[in-house]
Amino acid sequence: MTDAVLERAALPASSPLAPPLPRRGWLGLSPINRRRLDNFKRNRRGYWSLVVFTLLFVVSLFAEFVSNDRPIVASYKGEILFPFAHDYPEDKFGGFLATTDYRDPVISKEINDNGWMIWPPIRYSYNTHNLDLPVPAPSPPTWMLSDAQCRASIERHHGTPPATKPCNAIEWNWLGTDDQGRDVVARLIYGFRISILFGLILAGISSAVGIATGAIQGYFGGWTDLISQRVIEIWSSLPHLYLLIILSAIITPSFFVLLGILLLFSWVNLVHVVRAEFLRARNFEYVNAARALGLSNAKIMWRHLLPNAMVATLTFLPFVLNGSITTLTSLDFLGFGLPPGSPSLGEMLLQGKSNLQAPWLGLTGFFTIAIMLSLLVFIGEAVRDAFDPRKTFR
Repeated sequence: MTDAVLERAALPASSPLAPPLPRRGWLGLSPINRRRLDNFKRNRRGYWSLVVFTLLFVVSLFAEFVSNDRPIVASYKGEILFPFAHDYPEDKFGGFLATTDYRDPVISKEINDNGWMIWPPIRYSYNTHNLDLPVPAPSPPTWMLSDAQCRASIERHHGTPPATKPCNAIEWNWLGTDDQGRDVVARLIYGFRISILFGLILAGISSAVGIATGAIQGYFGGWTDLISQRVIEIWSSLPHLYLLIILSAIITPSFFVLLGILLLFSWVNLVHVVRAEFLRARNFEYVNAARALGLSNAKIMWRHLLPNAMVATLTFLPFVLNGSITTLTSLDFLGFGLPPGSPSLGEMLLQGKSNLQAPWLGLTGFFTIAIMLSLLVFIGEAVRDAFDPRKTFR
């Protein structure tokens, strides 16, 4: 090493001759993570899939503001009310029921005569039964109805229909109703939210358990790895679907019961990936140096090995989420999923199968699931390419 190089190495970081340190930006990302983020953005299909998926998920999180059979805000005799968040008894508006039906013409007229109401764009919730259908349930989308059908419906329920465009005078069901008169769009929004939340929670918890198990196996090896592998092989060879059906028949299914049952089996998905990464890296030089410095096994695993193993893990996570959503949809389709009446994409597919004369039910469920899973696959491919050091984008 020359004297000039030694002098340059001895200069402080503030010296004008020293190379400037790279800025981390507002996200605080390291240079390699910024490169991965840039690669992800350059994959236009994956990037826009993430944007669309995030937008749909955020809208579904506020489903009560988008589709509800209660007003968002109401004013009655000078009092500001929030019906979407609080159950007001009907006697407050001159009725006698324990819960107010704001779609009742009498209640609606009473509130409008003494104040006002702000409704969401869709005046149906996932369990709202439309009693004024122009044709028997399952009713087709309103835009598919003829003027004669709309005119007959108005005459039955409301009196004299308008002379022109009578379908504009009734409440629209944009994608029709199911066999119980419930709006398909409303059930689609709430069902999408349940599916995504279920998939995210299941994928998150099962991934954490699988990563921890794979890390312990790969780092310690020996008998720990051998015994754990035999246990996982036996556990993963059990017929999961049959056990799920048996447990669902014994225990009343609910969101958290299904989540707990599926967690018993889904955690093994990432074990082999993480185990292989830890087995590969546990004897690298930087790990031996950390051991020589006296770092504990927990710190070595957490701070040195896990970040490298997370590259392979993160590329696998979107597909784990995809599988979690598909599992819930399959159970709902078979009738062993969420309780009856719950908004579910699988239940919508089941209704489409049971009502072949109402193709809008099956088509809506099919296209929703197909688009959702396709977006997740595109995101997963973009994440995989972003973490691939051999992949370059222009």
